[in-house]
Amino acid sequence: MVRGVTNLVFCGVGGQGVLLASEVAAQVALEAGLDVKKSEVHGMAQRGGSVFSHVRFGERVYSPVIPLGEGHMLVAFEELEALRYAPYLSNQARVMVNTLRVNPITVLSGEATYPRDPVGMLRSRFLHVEAVDALALAVEAGSPRAVNSVMLGLLSRYLPFDPRLWLSVLEARVPARAREINVRAFGLGRELFS
Repeated sequence: MVRGVTNLVFCGVGGQGVLLASEVAAQVALEAGLDVKKSEVHGMAQRGGSVFSHVRFGERVYSPVIPLGEGHMLVAFEELEALRYAPYLSNQARVMVNTLRVNPITVLSGEATYPRDPVGMLRSRFLHVEAVDALALAVEAGSPRAVNSVMLGLLSRYLPFDPRLWLSVLEARVPARAREINVRAFGLGRELFS
């Protein structure tokens, strides 16, 4: 994929570390010598609203925005958000989804219902769907806030960058007091499905 442009979509709700995860992935690609473009939308993120980011890298990238149907990988921190951003993916895309459900305000108010089986809906459309309880792994690593590092570890399995580069960038981006936990969380994510 690096010969052309690789398109990554990150999504979740505010407070999950979606933007940090996308920043780490973008920095890894940049430090590997590739051209990188990134965009993000986080509107009501502070209130648990939808957050997403596009990361594109390759020899030459002209736009930070992934056209609909052209995403190669989706890193979703919440099940409903994975469904929301699935239209950005090609049919051959790899979907990595945290099996967490956060009810949006429309569900809480009774205006809408949460889909019964978002992961099943994703599996009916995409061949490569990996559902993981990233929260449980983050807690095992030492903090529920390390979900993003678990998901980055999983993502790192499918990109052609040295794991040491991932760890170097991750360690530089998280506070010193959280480095050991995030390194452990990254390792647990990287070991999944092996």
